[in-house]
Amino acid sequence: MEKPFSEKMVSEVLAKLGISDVSRATIRQTVAVAEELEKMTGQKFVHFEMGSPGLPASRIGIDAQKAALDRGIPAVYPSVLGITPLKNNASRFVKAFLDIDVNPEGCLPTVGSMMGTFASFILCCSLCETKDTILFLNPGFSVQPLQAKILGYKRRDFDIYNSRGEKLKERIEEILKEGNIAGIVYSNPNNPSWVCLTEEELSYIGKLATEYDAIVIEDLAYLGMDFRKDLSKPFQPPFQATVARYTDNYMLMLSASKIFSYAGERIAIVAISNKLYHRKYEALKNKYGIDELGNVFAYVILYALSSGVAHSAQYALAAMYEAACDGRLDFVHDTSEYARRAKILKEIFVRNGFHIVYDRDLDKEVSDGFFFTIGRKGYTGDQLIKELLYYGISAISLSTTGSEQQGIRVCTSVVKDEEFPLLDSRLALFNENNR
Repeated sequence: MEKPFSEKMVSEVLAKLGISDVSRATIRQTVAVAEELEKMTGQKFVHFEMGSPGLPASRIGIDAQKAALDRGIPAVYPSVLGITPLKNNASRFVKAFLDIDVNPEGCLPTVGSMMGTFASFILCCSLCETKDTILFLNPGFSVQPLQAKILGYKRRDFDIYNSRGEKLKERIEEILKEGNIAGIVYSNPNNPSWVCLTEEELSYIGKLATEYDAIVIEDLAYLGMDFRKDLSKPFQPPFQATVARYTDNYMLMLSASKIFSYAGERIAIVAISNKLYHRKYEALKNKYGIDELGNVFAYVILYALSSGVAHSAQYALAAMYEAACDGRLDFVHDTSEYARRAKILKEIFVRNGFHIVYDRDLDKEVSDGFFFTIGRKGYTGDQLIKELLYYGISAISLSTTGSEQQGIRVCTSVVKDEEFPLLDSRLALFNENNR
């Protein structure tokens, strides 16, 4: 049967946008391809590529930001350290949902976690002349290795698919023994696989980071979204799993984009452990004239990158943190909508002959949530990306995330219930043409 989008049409759009290989396109390039095809044909794509929030922004944040704007905040430069209400409430939020004590001074606002990781890479690779490499626990957010590449830092990585539990410890230690790893970065829950590292695995990472003196950069963009357990009660167990229980060498990335659906204002917090914040390094003094890590991060790196974070957005995040800690904003309940969608979408894919690639967390099924991964027997992930374009389905290949598995990433966030039948019919047509 005829495909909704012809190969000729897709080829023309790729050529127009200067994309030689769609499986290697950036996320935003993939969005552009789908949008151009929609304009040409009037037919709708099912969009799985862009990890944008699919829920309304928190009203609490909006109201607090509007109030700050009305007070004349836009005329005033914010402190690079962050406003006091945000620092205090960020510290409280970390205690409420991770059960970790981080002093307010160590909670520093950044222009989204994108800036947080970029700044953290600069910091980590400035601490010791012999440590110039970032270790990525893949799969992961594709922009982070790009950041390291832009900065000129060396990269090591491996796919954790076959390295869970004790094997994860062995693989990481094998690399750390080389003596050149400045930082270790991963997301938990993981983008794109939605695998969640266990407390035991995080203890291995933390203890090894201490032993080999590497900094762990833990991206908690999807904090609280392991929906197999209720992480919604502030100051009550169970808490979000974190490496911060097992080492002082940590920097936590806490973005407002997904947990509060506040992506448009580009704001996050980097929470640095109390001990690490005040740790002194001779290499920092030689390079920047300041030896204390926290002061270098704030007054040198963050200052040079953006000279602070949008003033009114800081008031928004402070209010959302406060409301979450007080139990007035149940962000975990709100974001559980993604798990509902994931469950339905997985069923549609599996019923139509696809399979879940990262399907297990050790002895448990992987949680439903913001992302999941699918594959198809007989197809590489790159081939699948190209073929699904002809059926009006856009996503990204797992190969762009550092994964060694064959498949694609599916984002559940912007797909609405009324699009489920469209996806089902498109996949049924795919089956008809690919028997």
